[in-house]
Amino acid sequence: MAFWDGLRRERGPHFDSGNAASNSIELTKRHPVVSLTKQGATTGNLRVNLSWRMRTSDIGGRSRPNASLLRHPLRALQPDVVQAHTQGVVNVDLDLGCLYELTDGSKGVVQPLGSLFGGLNEPPYVQLSGDDRFGAPSGETIFINLDHREKIKRLLVFVYIYDQTPAFDRTHAIVTLYPSNGPRIEIQLEERHPQARSCAVFSVENIKGDLVVRREVKFVYGFQAELDRLYGWGLQWGRGYKSKI
Repeated sequence: MAFWDGLRRERGPHFDSGNAASNSIELTKRHPVVSLTKQGATTGNLRVNLSWRMRTSDIGGRSRPNASLLRHPLRALQPDVVQAHTQGVVNVDLDLGCLYELTDGSKGVVQPLGSLFGGLNEPPYVQLSGDDRFGAPSGETIFINLDHREKIKRLLVFVYIYDQTPAFDRTHAIVTLYPSNGPRIEIQLEERHPQARSCAVFSVENIKGDLVVRREVKFVYGFQAELDRLYGWGLQWGRGYKSKI
């Protein structure tokens, strides 16, 4: 499988932010479902963003001084997130992906591996903006064109950890959905699963005309093929790699 490296990152498509900046809904185990139809958010581009940072307890935090701080005392004045980026976040490579099934029966995946970035105005109507390897504040973003919602049967948005990186218990990740109308929707990946390599975060399904977002947050110990088996997608998978930057 080909890999993504050195490709020019395209500017993300325009999207409607609605009033998402002033309000939010958090999907939890107790309240796992929200209807985009009921909040009038079934048109335009649904923006899905993944962001993460190292847990401060895993990078030393402020509780114990290290040699670097003794040599550079001014670093102690930096905010925690800045210290996290300078001390270890470059070792974390969380990737955002999406399994899709369209109403015509076609299935596939949008993800960085294999340069499978999708398409917004053509099938699968799902597009990945790029591959963030460093936990930058902007993170990774997927756009879903809901103007073609009648052609989308179901979607499964997932996160996986690339080879030779810390596990989910060492990162704090959050996936945020920005619909065209209504509040943003937040799903936190807070559970500690030291050996997990992938996590199904949420699904989108058209249920009798009602476009429903459901929190999944199911951690698995394999990669995309295991998520495929769990949700019955039936795709053929091969091992993919990324080159060094």
